Amino acid sequence: MDYFDCIQTRFSVRGYKSNEVEQKKLDKILEAGRLAPTACNLQAFKILVIPTEKYEEQLKVIYSGSFFTQAPLVLGIFADYDAAWVRGDGKNYAYVDAAIVMDHMILAAAAQNLGTCWIGAFDTAAARKFADLGPQWEPVAFTPLGYTERTPRQKTRKRLDELVHYL
Repeated sequence: MDYFDCIQTRFSVRGYKSNEVEQKKLDKILEAGRLAPTACNLQAFKILVIPTEKYEEQLKVIYSGSFFTQAPLVLGIFADYDAAWVRGDGKNYAYVDAAIVMDHMILAAAAQNLGTCWIGAFDTAAARKFADLGPQWEPVAFTPLGYTERTPRQKTRKRLDELVHYL
């Protein structure tokens, strides 16, 4: 799929089929995350691949939306604040880097006709406890991953001239 077709057709999926995601497709998605740019290429992140059938009850504590556990997999991205690059003014880039990684994976999923839905409104304490990665690991985002049972909704976006300012 062409990149621009991918970003134009990708949508937040809130209904999934139970069909398994092929390992070959999952590997491509994870590779897209690995190749994502991070500040100073420090790659201060971890990707969790969570089978929903095995961890359904724990996932429902992290996020209660019914569609979250419909897909066969959930991906979680965690940022290591101790290992990330810090800008001169003290801004730690761990969160930004993790968001870029998640975006790469979501677009790689869409390019393979798989659905995702960026989840940011989750219980961070439950996510930390579930992942058990250590105190420096901040949960940033989750997404279900699977084949969609829904059709895309019409997207509303601002016009380009509302978002771009040329100097």
